[in-house]
Amino acid sequence: MIPDHVPEENVYYGSGDLKKESHVPSFDKYKELYMKSIDNPDEFWGVIAKDFFWKSKPTGPFLSYNFDVTKGEIFIKCMEGASTNICYNLLDRNVHERKLGDRIAFFWEGNEPGDESVVTYRELLQRVCRFANVLRSQGVKKGDRVSIYMPMVIELVVAMLACVRIGAVHSIVFAGFSAESLCERIMDSQCLLLITADGFYRGDKLINLKHLADEALQKCRDKGFPVKRCIVLKHLSKEPEESVGSHSPPAKRSCPDLQQDKQKGKVKKVRPVPQVPWNPEVDLCWHALISEASDECEPEWCNSEDPLFILYTSGSTGKPKGVVHTVSGYMLYTATTFKLVFDHQPDDVYWCTADIGWITGHSYITYGPLANGATSVLFEGLPTYPDVSRMWGIVDKYQVTKFYTAPTAIRLLMKFGSEPVQKFKRESLKVLGTVGEPINPEAWHWYYNVVGEKRCPIVDTFWQTETGGHVLTPLPAATPMKPGSATFPFFGVVPAILNESGEELEGPSEGYLVFKQPWPGVMRTVYGNHQRFESIYFKKFPGYYVTGDGCRRDKDGYYWITGRIDDMLNVSGHLLSTAEVESALVEHRAVAEAAVVGRPHPIKGESLYCFVTLKDGVAYSQMLEAELKKQVREKIGAIATPDYIQNAPGLPKTRSGKIMRRVLRKIACNEKDLGDISTLADSSVVEELFQNRCCPSV
Repeated sequence: MIPDHVPEENVYYGSGDLKKESHVPSFDKYKELYMKSIDNPDEFWGVIAKDFFWKSKPTGPFLSYNFDVTKGEIFIKCMEGASTNICYNLLDRNVHERKLGDRIAFFWEGNEPGDESVVTYRELLQRVCRFANVLRSQGVKKGDRVSIYMPMVIELVVAMLACVRIGAVHSIVFAGFSAESLCERIMDSQCLLLITADGFYRGDKLINLKHLADEALQKCRDKGFPVKRCIVLKHLSKEPEESVGSHSPPAKRSCPDLQQDKQKGKVKKVRPVPQVPWNPEVDLCWHALISEASDECEPEWCNSEDPLFILYTSGSTGKPKGVVHTVSGYMLYTATTFKLVFDHQPDDVYWCTADIGWITGHSYITYGPLANGATSVLFEGLPTYPDVSRMWGIVDKYQVTKFYTAPTAIRLLMKFGSEPVQKFKRESLKVLGTVGEPINPEAWHWYYNVVGEKRCPIVDTFWQTETGGHVLTPLPAATPMKPGSATFPFFGVVPAILNESGEELEGPSEGYLVFKQPWPGVMRTVYGNHQRFESIYFKKFPGYYVTGDGCRRDKDGYYWITGRIDDMLNVSGHLLSTAEVESALVEHRAVAEAAVVGRPHPIKGESLYCFVTLKDGVAYSQMLEAELKKQVREKIGAIATPDYIQNAPGLPKTRSGKIMRRVLRKIACNEKDLGDISTLADSSVVEELFQNRCCPSV
């Protein structure tokens, strides 16, 4: 499965300095450890588990499972019989056993430059204990579900770890979701309590979170599911000192446009403070509650397979799925992937730009980094606010060494050229990472050459909400990189490529990406609907976990994610990857971003319908369209020549930056029934695309 030798040409390598300190310093070492993880998982993971605290030890094999629906119910169990508490391992262990109490856990960087704070591991432990006691005082106990709807503030980490400390199951809802989406998730998981904030700014835009939370709770009441308590953090309407001991809402305050920062002698912008609606029968003030709480809280010891959290992910059809992750396996897997994929060292400053409302933020802002005693940057703002060099300024400010972001963000910043990047030194950077979708080679090269100045390896990670952590990924010092390839499996992961008949393909091939056995961090079920879990992930190919993604393996054994299976097009009997066509389009000097979908064709079966977003100042023309078709034809072949190219000033994206290709397929076919589009960041884009369709009928 793993090649004996990797190619020496057309690949990129980590620096010699990186190899000197690396946990996995060579490809040979990677192969050795990988085979151990497959042949002897008990020993491989057992060594890792010794670094963590266990109240009781496991009584059976490290992993037991059934992936074959024809042989009974699907199940995955890890370290049965063991008990632990993740909060204890993330905080108490680091403070008391590893003596890291004074180490900074998070540098918090607010939406406005200059709005910042830090929290050490000792301070974080105290704050988590206080809020855990608050939750207990509100009747929350082990197994109860708690919904969290908050901006990117340290209190979000406090809230989720406080749930974990008392054995409650957190269900975080991204703070950009609508009230209807929040209501749907609260009701599906039967949450006992909601934790939210007054509001936050995203760039110049005020998000009045409390209004949305109130609307969601009213919808819950209307549907017969009243939530009795809502704890409200005053993030924008700061808690006045004199009212800390009361349960009253924040006082109305006048707010000037500017105020003097006496310490720094600078004038900084102050945003208007939202008026916070208050329902005394439901709402409780975060600040008042913690002021009365003890900072000591005994953790609840949980069994390995107790649920840890529920995180909702939407499929192409149907209501969102509540992905359930459990205690021990998820802890070990996120800790290990973080340590090895980012090659974490004690003096690192790590920055993941994701939102904690998504799985990337769960695994690689909270759980993975804290389990390793890492120092991280927690960022509330936007990469383009107040200007397009914001991210690189933050890198220099905190001397970030390991940086993890999405290809969408890279392509967005590419539009503005290298000058905003080169305003800052970025000399601290050692490893760059990408997440969320396959990165096209042009963006990879820009990231590598401009941002990393040809000295930082790029870990192009493939994984899903369901996998819990990275499953295909390079390791910085060990894996020769091919731009756009997720390279090889992480430890314990056994991939395969299947054809439509479910037959395993060997050597260079393309088809369905599946996994043959579990790893510790894989999801255990869909909350409240195990049958749906089995149907989505295991019924199509019994004996395999089906990712829903297409994959190509090249002659050197490298894996290339080609997009969701429904984004692989069968054109005249030829299987085409939409990602490959998109990369060809984006390589044109005029194109900033592209998305390709299939449209029914009476002869070819499917035709290629392409949406292109042009760079600033470029006008769309028939001449440009001809150039783009020619470029794709020359890059891939005549069979891949686009049938339709539509000028798209914007693309429909989720709030996490993913392009909703399901919506684009509807637009291409002029079908107005779009289904659930509550996750769209800007729904006005859709109507504009319908109006500018390049073919009026199917």
